[in-house]
Amino acid sequence: MEENQVKQLLARITVKPGMMGGRPTIRGMRFPVTDVLGYLSAGMSKEELLESFPYLEADDITAALVYASKKLNHPVIVVQLDAA
Repeated sequence: MEENQVKQLLARITVKPGMMGGRPTIRGMRFPVTDVLGYLSAGMSKEELLESFPYLEADDITAALVYASKKLNHPVIVVQLDAA
């Protein structure tokens, strides 16, 4: 996926401090990214999700997955201290 495409998808994810407890949502709607991920992890297909929530778009689902991937992909630094 090209960087420009990733940026366009991530622009669909919004965080408004006074809405949904400041959790990331889809396009400013009261639909948290975690709900999209939860439905998918429970076995709901992309098509079923779009049918159940007609105000969602296919790119919203992809954006939620990209967002989660970016948030979880952080460096882990291991520091070993000498016991001396």
